[in-house]
Amino acid sequence: MSGTADDATSATHRSIAPRSLGSRAPTAALTGWGRKQSASLYDVFVLAVTMLDGRPVDEILQLAMDEVPHLLGCRPEGCCMLRDGRFELEATPSTRALGGRAARVLTDPVGQLTALEGEDGAVHFREGGWGWAAGLRSPGGLLGYLLVSAGKPPPDEDRFLVYALAQLTGAALYNAEARRRDREYARQLFRAIEERDAVNERLTALVAELEEQRTVHDVLARTSLTDEGERGIAAAVYELTGLATRVEDRFGNLLARAGPVPPEPDTKPDPLQREQLMHEAMRELGPIRHEGRLVGLARHRGEPLGSIELIDPDGTAGEAEKFALEHACTALSLELAHRRSLAEAELRLRRELVDDLLTGADAGGAYARAEAIGHDLHGPHHVTVAQWRGTAADDRFLGAVGRAAQGRGLRSLLARRGDMAVLVVRGEPRDSGLYQALADEVGSPHGAVGIGSLCEAVADIPRSFDQAVRALAVRRQSHPVDGTTTCEELGLYRILARDKDAGDVTDFVREWLGALLDYDDTHGTDLVHTLSRYFDHGGNYDETAQALAVHRSTLRYRLQRIREVSGRRLDEVDSRFNLQVATRIWKVSGPAF
Repeated sequence: MSGTADDATSATHRSIAPRSLGSRAPTAALTGWGRKQSASLYDVFVLAVTMLDGRPVDEILQLAMDEVPHLLGCRPEGCCMLRDGRFELEATPSTRALGGRAARVLTDPVGQLTALEGEDGAVHFREGGWGWAAGLRSPGGLLGYLLVSAGKPPPDEDRFLVYALAQLTGAALYNAEARRRDREYARQLFRAIEERDAVNERLTALVAELEEQRTVHDVLARTSLTDEGERGIAAAVYELTGLATRVEDRFGNLLARAGPVPPEPDTKPDPLQREQLMHEAMRELGPIRHEGRLVGLARHRGEPLGSIELIDPDGTAGEAEKFALEHACTALSLELAHRRSLAEAELRLRRELVDDLLTGADAGGAYARAEAIGHDLHGPHHVTVAQWRGTAADDRFLGAVGRAAQGRGLRSLLARRGDMAVLVVRGEPRDSGLYQALADEVGSPHGAVGIGSLCEAVADIPRSFDQAVRALAVRRQSHPVDGTTTCEELGLYRILARDKDAGDVTDFVREWLGALLDYDDTHGTDLVHTLSRYFDHGGNYDETAQALAVHRSTLRYRLQRIREVSGRRLDEVDSRFNLQVATRIWKVSGPAF
């Protein structure tokens, strides 16, 4: 409190005394000392009313110290409060109360105050004079001491006022502490009530959420019992969310839908965009938003199997809809994984059948096994083989071949043979565009397809397979190396079958290329390969040199060595023709020579 406010308060105390006491105050009969004591006691009473009106501790202590010079003519030196068994200086008297002087220093304050053992008593200041410690007490015990000083000991009646002021201050401090505890208790109680209400709200929300989840489980369980597949799952999601629903496979093909799904074009979605969407969804644990839809992924062993999409252009779907979508995706995963396991079992049966057909299977048993897996083996067939550079003939590649064949309308049996995919295709041999379709599926044009001859019976399938492999090998040695070659396009290469004439073919090749082959083996050169590339490019020096990645002069030197080693003239028609035929046969048959 400022000095002006304190002076005004004291003046108010003195001014209201006669009006408050009225006719009952015997002011005329009081002596001078009595009037002074009455005024002091009245000031103590007014101070009590002020202290007990809910003020904090620091203001109560300051009021007490400010009142000391008015009541006693003494100096307030501070308050030492007892906390945890130790005395600590709580407040410093205002400069107004000290008359502008600094507070006196109590020598060994802890020792002196402790020695009082809770009683009031004299204390000693470093500056000398009289000092007194008045105990600030409450029903709970000693709270601390109010320290005052004077040049000489005051009369006993002034000491009584010190005692009265200390008792009043202690009571006010006790009252302030009680009020603080009440407020703290009220805050704790209010906080506890708020926490209880929050817990009740959370429990209510949890119960409602559990009810919604139970409904989701019940609806999806009913769908699994009715064995409705994707259509049942789509209908269940629409029932649970109220949003139009689409169920698609991993490639974006529509499997089922429910609700007012807006019409969409029948064109297949862009494969690259669909694959990007699948990868984005795989990175997330829950549904994702994509172009006005909430998309949930059905996955199995880290691979996407399909998706369920909620048509939600306004983004109204919340946590409940997401929960229903996630559990529906789990149901769809089980459905599609089961279907895939059946398809894999059928695929194994198909591959085993193809293996037997290529090695010469019994016709009767082959027809029955083909019928069991849904393929009609009766009627014309032919064998087609496919091989891609840098791509192993694994399940992924076979899956791409199967999709490409299906997309081209080929009804076939698919299997793996070495590093090739083999199809036993129903119908007559023709270039059906399988190469381009497979290039699109694989994402690379670097591959070749070979097509064998027509098979009228099961016994002819091994021969068609042999021809398809030969056609593939010829394509690999041709220019360009990528594309499709049919058995009918082999021409001269058709004599290279493994039959009774194979010995004559070998003799022919040795007659025209034997010297060059032996020279290459002895000296580690590649004269036969150089000659083959020379013929592939029609005798053009620049194209041949570029294909061999050598200089034109190097090519000229090699051709000269070929003439010298073989003893053949490249500009003579018969020699040139026979050498070209021999190199073609050598390319197809390879190490056989």
